[in-house]
Amino acid sequence: MGQIPLTLSRFIIQKQTAYSGDAEELSGLLSQIGLVGKLIAQDLRRAGLIDILGTTGGMNVQGETVKKLDEIANETFLKAFHHSELVCAVASEEMEKPVLFPENWPQAKYMLLFDPLDGSSNTDCNMPLGAIFSVLKCERNDRMPTEDDLVRKGTEQVAAGYLLYGSSTMLVYTVGQGVHGFTLEPGIGEYLLSHERIRTPVRGKVYGANEGNYHKWTTGMKKYVDDLKVPDKNAGKPYSVRYSACLVADVHRILLGGGIYLYPGELGKPEGKLRLLYEANPLAWVVEQAGGRASTGIMRILDMEAKQLHQRVPLIIGSADDVLEAEEFIQDRR
Repeated sequence: MGQIPLTLSRFIIQKQTAYSGDAEELSGLLSQIGLVGKLIAQDLRRAGLIDILGTTGGMNVQGETVKKLDEIANETFLKAFHHSELVCAVASEEMEKPVLFPENWPQAKYMLLFDPLDGSSNTDCNMPLGAIFSVLKCERNDRMPTEDDLVRKGTEQVAAGYLLYGSSTMLVYTVGQGVHGFTLEPGIGEYLLSHERIRTPVRGKVYGANEGNYHKWTTGMKKYVDDLKVPDKNAGKPYSVRYSACLVADVHRILLGGGIYLYPGELGKPEGKLRLLYEANPLAWVVEQAGGRASTGIMRILDMEAKQLHQRVPLIIGSADDVLEAEEFIQDRR
C-alpha cells in the first residue's frame, strides 16, 4: 500500500521548521491562500452557469477592462485575509492603494501582494487561469505599515508562489528552500504534495511569447525569437511555441519541462508590461529556486530596485541557459 501524500499544512510544518521559527504562521498563511484557490476554483467550475463571465464595465488602476471574475477573485482574497490575524496589509494589482488591516496589527507578521486573477482574458473561453502571490515580513512594530513598506526588492520576499486553475487546481510555492507543488484533491478538499523539489531543466525545447507584438520588439529580441525557429540539431532547435495568454500557465509549463517565456520591453516602451511586485518578483523567485533564471533582458529581476507599487518591468524567465542566450541577443552581444 502506497504512502498517503502529505497535506500542504503538514508539509510546511514538518519540512520548514528548520528554515524558520514562524513555520506555524507561514503554514496558516499558505493554507489561507489555498482556501482562496478552493473558493475561486469552485466559481470557475460553474462559470458558464452563473452570472460571473464578461466585464463589469469598469477599468482597474492599470487602465485595463475589469472582468467580473477579476473583481470576484480580488474580493475573495480580501475576505479571506481580513480577519485572519495573519497579514496586516495587502496590495493587489486590481487596487490603486494597499488595504490595511489595523485589527490584525501588531500580531500579524506578514504583508501580502497578489495578482488575484492572472490570464483574465481567458475567463470567457474556459482556458487556464491563475493567481500569483508574494509575502513580505512586516519589519515595523511601532506603527502600521504604509505603502512604502510594501515596495521592496524581490530578494526580501519570505514566500512566493502561484495558484493554477487548469485540469486540476495547483498551489506551487517557495520559502527559499526549493519549490514544491500541491494538487487539490476535490474529494477531500485538501492540497496534497504532488511535486516535491521541482527542478527546471537547464535548457528546454519550447518558448512562450505574444508574437502579435513582434513589430514592437527591439532588433535583438526579434533576432532571438527568429533564431529559435531555425533548425539546428546540435542546439535542439527549432523550438515549439506554447503561449496560452495566462502567465501562470505558461511559466508552470516551463518550470516543469524547461524552455523560456518572454514578455520583453518594446520600442518606445522599454519598461515592459508585467508588474514587478505582483508578477515578476514572485515568479522569478520560484523559478530561481528551481534552478532557472529570471531577467529583464539586462539584469536579474530580483535585483531590480522597487520604486512604486504598480511598477512595470520586462520579463524573460525560464531555463538558465535559455535566458542567458536571450540576454546575449537582447543586449546585442550576438
